[in-house]
Amino acid sequence: MIDLRNAPLILVSALAGAFLMAMFSPAELPEPAEQATAVERDGDVAADEPVASINAGVITNAAVLRREADGHYWALATIGRSHAKFMIDTGASTVALTYEDARRLGLDPDNLDFRWNIATAGGQTKGASVLLPSIRIGNVEVENVEAMVLGPELEQSLLGMTFLSELYSYEFRQNSLIIRQ
Repeated sequence: MIDLRNAPLILVSALAGAFLMAMFSPAELPEPAEQATAVERDGDVAADEPVASINAGVITNAAVLRREADGHYWALATIGRSHAKFMIDTGASTVALTYEDARRLGLDPDNLDFRWNIATAGGQTKGASVLLPSIRIGNVEVENVEAMVLGPELEQSLLGMTFLSELYSYEFRQNSLIIRQ
């Protein structure tokens, strides 16, 4: 015969166990390299920090970007011998460069063909198509990236899907964006 006096305790224990298993399932645990970085930094990972991670036995290059106070993820990227600061924008179909960033990167925007109609969150503008030899963030580098140089209305360069779709993965985890190649 079953003793039902302990049934409420058994039920609570089972629910607590299921809750803990759901919170710490293997899919949610940080990968070994990320765990090591978090331990080394007492749980804080610096922005644009290069990280090597292991996915199914394959070592990948990765970078960790921290969410800034404005709520956005930003990356300082190397393009050729110059740098540009990008806001990560998964809603942007392409990498978009400001007129000034394009000038600093040596693209000579005064002589580009601004024939493309571009719809942005701020409205319509014109864009010039360019091919960037590479964009590097930490250990992650994507070559031959299609981009648009936009008119002076664009205040901030955007890292859109022509870069992000070339990655192995990108993942938002709490206040971090982890990009992997």
